[in-house]
Amino acid sequence: MKYDIAIVGGGPAGYTAAERAGKAGLSVVLFEKNALGGVCLNEGCIPTKTLLYSAKVLETVKQAAKYAVLAENCSFDLQKIVARKNKVVKKLTAGIRMKMKDAGVDVVTGEAFIEGKSDDGKTFYVTVGDERYEAGRLLLCTGSEAVLPPVPGLESSAYWTSREALLAKELPRSLVIIGGGVIGMEFASFFNSLGTEVHVVEMTGKILGPMDRELSEMLQAEYAKRGVKFYLESKVISVDNGTVSVEKDGEIFALPAEKILLSAGRVPMTTGFGLENLQLEMRGRGVRTDGYMQTSCPGVYACGDITGFSLLAHTAVSEAEVAVEHILGGTRLMSYRAIPGVVYTNPEFAGVGKTEEELQKEGLPYQVKKVPMSFSGRFVAENEMGSGVCKLLLDNESRLIGAHILGNPASELIVIAGIAIEKGMKAGEFRSFVFPHPTVGEILREAY
Repeated sequence: MKYDIAIVGGGPAGYTAAERAGKAGLSVVLFEKNALGGVCLNEGCIPTKTLLYSAKVLETVKQAAKYAVLAENCSFDLQKIVARKNKVVKKLTAGIRMKMKDAGVDVVTGEAFIEGKSDDGKTFYVTVGDERYEAGRLLLCTGSEAVLPPVPGLESSAYWTSREALLAKELPRSLVIIGGGVIGMEFASFFNSLGTEVHVVEMTGKILGPMDRELSEMLQAEYAKRGVKFYLESKVISVDNGTVSVEKDGEIFALPAEKILLSAGRVPMTTGFGLENLQLEMRGRGVRTDGYMQTSCPGVYACGDITGFSLLAHTAVSEAEVAVEHILGGTRLMSYRAIPGVVYTNPEFAGVGKTEEELQKEGLPYQVKKVPMSFSGRFVAENEMGSGVCKLLLDNESRLIGAHILGNPASELIVIAGIAIEKGMKAGEFRSFVFPHPTVGEILREAY
């Protein structure tokens, strides 16, 4: 069987590339060993947000009296929350299958293995079981996998990764989360809302990695008020029978936990499917690509987490679009100038562009425009006693180069700032747009 394009991996990058290429008239085969949608749809973005929304509804009902609404004795059913999550995932997975069918994409379920290429380099060979497939172009979209830190005792202990945490049907009394990044904080938010005692152990001096320090610290303070315990600049040195031993400043202490959740990050998936047969140039743990998502091997493209550059679903989608456009003769280059990052806690936290820490490290001049979210009438109306910050970073020509928002719905607002950054808008140009009133989005115009 000969195709124009063979795509390995059916996550956001893979299914986006398949749909675009198929609708453009190319013959496409898409290989996925598990379920269409990849980690994002089945074990990451969508299921976690579904759980978090249930938790947010619970918190809202508990605080209903703030809004003059009486809602006493509210409770929740964890098994039904998980069942609803599964229903959402099933519905969206079916939607992707329908898209593949409409685009004329042949979907092959099974583990693909790349055998190599023809002597003239114009044909690539991929096998699934006894079946062999040929393609003129190859797109690698294999995604990433969870990091398992080398902690003594971990291999013989029962622990969760995000996969197991999403399947939980019983609420643990206590949970130690190893890693205070985005995934760790989202699960901390969910389980804290449901009443679990949550401890977050983070090796660095702040949660949420490279995100804005000031707002990260504000979010941490908010969750500390809610009972989450944070241990920064702390290292897990061993795990034994549900007890996590932690070292901080030379002292060792124990954290008993009914459950342990590993959230130490993710790494590109580069083994087990014959990548070595292509002899690609690597960048760290990921595959090196150029601005068109081409690898060092002509005819081979890589998109999404496998590049190790930006392990985000929306980045993967954009990279896939760039790759297919290039195959079709386009000249669009991938831009990473305005890739939003979102933490779906309650309140939400989102950022795009540069942070103050990055600008200071690079020695670049900037100015800060910062206003409380309470400057938005809509925010005040919908967030009784709620607080938050909208923080914009401008260069010397008043162009927006960074934006960071703490407060609901930051995930929906950050795209506005991202467009302004990508287009290099100056303050006057941005403020010339008419924002509907009252909306929380007006806070960006207010800050600008």
